[in-house]
Amino acid sequence: MQIKFSFDSSQPIAGEASIEINKSIQDVFSYIGEHFYDNYPKWAVEVVEFEPLDGKEVFVGSKAKQIREDNGSKVESIFEITDYQPSMKLIFKGLTEPYIHSYLLESSEQKQATRLTFRFELSEIDVFMRPFQKLIRSAIEEGAENTVENIKNLVDVDTH
Repeated sequence: MQIKFSFDSSQPIAGEASIEINKSIQDVFSYIGEHFYDNYPKWAVEVVEFEPLDGKEVFVGSKAKQIREDNGSKVESIFEITDYQPSMKLIFKGLTEPYIHSYLLESSEQKQATRLTFRFELSEIDVFMRPFQKLIRSAIEEGAENTVENIKNLVDVDTH
């Protein structure tokens, strides 16, 4: 007898959120991209320890170590910048945990505003967590919404 599961473990679990920020794309990217190592812990409030491993300059291949507090437990991971295109995007991937963070920017021709889209992808989950996929997806989507809100609020008051 074969047991069929109602989930697909090969598909990542992802959440995405977008927001419009009333600042130029250069200002928003400066905050998110150019000053990433200074500002990331400000918008990622669950990060309790953060350390750039290759200095504070952001470039493809630069790495950082973070400790996040998730539901009372601390999770350490090292990530690497995998895509860095000024005024367009910043993407990093977990090296010790299976995740991808994407920050994508678009400018509006009609007004001085920037559309920020944040996407979080969990590339794989443990077998014992698979029955909770919907709950995990919901938490990821809520986290994505919180991330873009946090960035918008911070950029509005703290643009370099």
